Amino acid sequence: MKFIYNQREKMTDFIRDNKQNFQDKLLSEAVNVATKINDILEKGNIDLLRNAQKLALYVVEQKEEQLVAFAQQEGIAWAEHSLTLAFKLEWVQAIRRTLWHFLYQYDRINNHFNDREEFYALEKRINDRIDQFLNTFLISYSKYKDELIASQRALVENLSVPIIPLSQAVAVIPLIGMIDIHCIQTIEEKVLIGISDLKIETLIIDLSGIANMEMYVVDHFQKILTGISIMGCKAIITGLRADLVQTMIHSGISFEDKAEAKGTLQQTLKEYLVQNRL
Repeated sequence: MKFIYNQREKMTDFIRDNKQNFQDKLLSEAVNVATKINDILEKGNIDLLRNAQKLALYVVEQKEEQLVAFAQQEGIAWAEHSLTLAFKLEWVQAIRRTLWHFLYQYDRINNHFNDREEFYALEKRINDRIDQFLNTFLISYSKYKDELIASQRALVENLSVPIIPLSQAVAVIPLIGMIDIHCIQTIEEKVLIGISDLKIETLIIDLSGIANMEMYVVDHFQKILTGISIMGCKAIITGLRADLVQTMIHSGISFEDKAEAKGTLQQTLKEYLVQNRL
């Protein structure tokens, strides 16, 4: 692909005034991303071509503060819209190659070829800035994703640990799904706060919907039952699965001194509803 360049004295003007050449060269360097330009614009409102020129100018002008802020903004945008990270990595490397191509053309047109020492100083300056952008982008991307995952986890755990009042003194908490260390900590917090706020005297904990409980979770669950007792509340456990009971038996673990065990949640609810009517 042969380009005709507009000669300019300043490198920044050279990039701006040869904008179309810059974009065409960039698209030829990033084959996979080139086919996704419009998709990314529609999905994330991210103009890759405009942003590429902005990055190139920040690098050439050595605007470190603006470059870092731009990288952080880009990282959040790509993470927020779940855009493919591999495309971004290919795109930035294509920008690097395109920028070096333009630096060469600029020096060729303006007869600015210098000695090796100046070239290596330029090479370090340009590549260090692009690497700084890429590193900041990845950190920003990862941080946003981690925060998003943490907030979604907290939302799911709170939704999956509801305390349902049956009367002024009795409530039920059905536990569902896989209980991991994060979930058991949420259960502890919600149970103890719920007993205090709702003045619960009897708490029915149904385990029939739990897929599995690792030993560290069972141990933590024992401590929750101890906390329930300390707060003057009676704990009733329903829906104990056979495999969980076997695990507890072979590990020497028992809830007998901390909670009353009953069969199913339905039977227990029926019993307490009858008592309330009486």
